[in-house]
Amino acid sequence: MKTALVIGSSGLIGSHLLNLLLESSHYDKVVTFVKRDTGIKHPKLTQHIIDFDKPETYKELVVGDDLFCTIGTTIKKAGSQNAFRKVDFEYPSKFAAFALLNKVKHYLIISSLGADAKSGNFYLKTKGEIQDFLKDCNFESVSVLQPSLLLGNRTEFRLGEKVGAF
Repeated sequence: MKTALVIGSSGLIGSHLLNLLLESSHYDKVVTFVKRDTGIKHPKLTQHIIDFDKPETYKELVVGDDLFCTIGTTIKKAGSQNAFRKVDFEYPSKFAAFALLNKVKHYLIISSLGADAKSGNFYLKTKGEIQDFLKDCNFESVSVLQPSLLLGNRTEFRLGEKVGAF
């Protein structure tokens, strides 16, 4: 059987993904990396509460078959472009490096429609840079999903998503 690794399992996409993985017969173990306890209990679930800014503390834990990266934020929520880049580029790239060291085969990431490392838009540029970084990694496969607007029930209000839904 296989082990799925998930970063970003408490967000809109990640929480749905986590439920699907826990019910999937393809995985006998699902490992999540989170900032705080989610309260989710399941026989297949192992939850690692980590400080994403201390990679040396979780380097050895990134062991499995498939790594799903649904972590992400907005510049507004992060508070600055640097803080946004940390979440949307640095964390996914650190996990990629550790995954390669630990022989993870597949990396799947949620990016954005229009992602391009040459974009003048900081958000799209950062998304494009992580895509390019992952393409240069030696995983058996890298899957990049580029959804448009992400709609769903969130804990915070996002005006742009409300307007875009019309």
